[in-house]
Amino acid sequence: MHPMYAEAKSLFHYTQKMRRDLHMFPELGFQEVRTSGVVARELRELNLEVKTGVAETGVVALIEGARAGPVILVRFDMDALPINEETGAEYASKNSGVMHACGHDGHTAIGLTVARILQSHLKDLNGTVKLVFQPAEEGMGGAERMVAEGVLRDPKPDITLALHLWNERPVGWIGISGGPTMAAAEIFRIRLTGKGGHGAVPDLTVDPIVAASNIVTSLQSIISRNVSPLKTAVVSVCSIHGGEAFNVIPSYTELSGTIRTFEPEVRDVVLDRFEHLVKGIAQSYGCSVEMELKSITPAVKNNPEIAMDVLNSTVSIFPEKEIQQDFKTMGSEDMAFMMQEIPGCYFFIGSANPEMGLNFPHHHPRFDIDEGALPIAVAVMAGSILDILK
Repeated sequence: MHPMYAEAKSLFHYTQKMRRDLHMFPELGFQEVRTSGVVARELRELNLEVKTGVAETGVVALIEGARAGPVILVRFDMDALPINEETGAEYASKNSGVMHACGHDGHTAIGLTVARILQSHLKDLNGTVKLVFQPAEEGMGGAERMVAEGVLRDPKPDITLALHLWNERPVGWIGISGGPTMAAAEIFRIRLTGKGGHGAVPDLTVDPIVAASNIVTSLQSIISRNVSPLKTAVVSVCSIHGGEAFNVIPSYTELSGTIRTFEPEVRDVVLDRFEHLVKGIAQSYGCSVEMELKSITPAVKNNPEIAMDVLNSTVSIFPEKEIQQDFKTMGSEDMAFMMQEIPGCYFFIGSANPEMGLNFPHHHPRFDIDEGALPIAVAVMAGSILDILK
């Protein structure tokens, strides 16, 4: 067993304890008051200088190595989701309607454990580690707020690193890729206004449901006919609401959904065609249309050289494990805002265990992880940092 993995396993009880404590008391974005308090307490116990209240509830601390060198920013997200937990676990959420259904409790616990390991290896660090515990990753702009409030200054990082526990893959799998690895995300809302009336006399109405139905179908032609088959994009209508009675054609219908892309040029094509299709179809059915397109985050793009550094460290620690070097997901991550400014690597650690029933997807009310993934993640992150700063 590699010494770094052995060290991570020796701290497993601590990592598990922290993860389960945070899981029981989840907090939504920008409301992570208890969570950030726990993080600050644990970091201060390591004699680190800790800054709190960054982007409301964010926490930042510096680990100074024995000698000068590069600055590595390492980010861990803290927020939970507005979901009622249905796992039945002994450490299930005690906050009704709020749940750690994406693994951020594990990320925070991993970060605290990495901090412990690095603090015990100061003599091996030629540089500085900037620990960033971020609020509001789940589409609320936490990373963007932290950037705006100076997290990339004083000191300015040279490299960024982040990770995600990943329930789409089993424990033991690791994903480390160069280039685009997570998609840019937009959300859209469309309101079609027609003329309501009785369902028995549709000729006296302007039916927004028919218009909406054609929009849902036609939007898929963007992917099949406007985006190269060698490229990737997603347009998903995820909600449609219109009408309340079985015999009344409503006066308006609303749709909402998401658009995902990797390359800026593909994004431009998709957004242009999206707007033309929605407006054109609405007009052809006699409906007026209000449309909102909002960018949530750019794509996460790994620096190939830094990704290779992380890969080499991981191979040295886990020569027997499956490491996928071409992994991509259409999921999005606001770590992209930090990585737009500072090159870095965002990697994935498999956390599912079907035999234990721990393979429900992220954002599911029964989501949970195999905690055996925690020391693997700790070892990869801490080992990569130590290798880069040797």
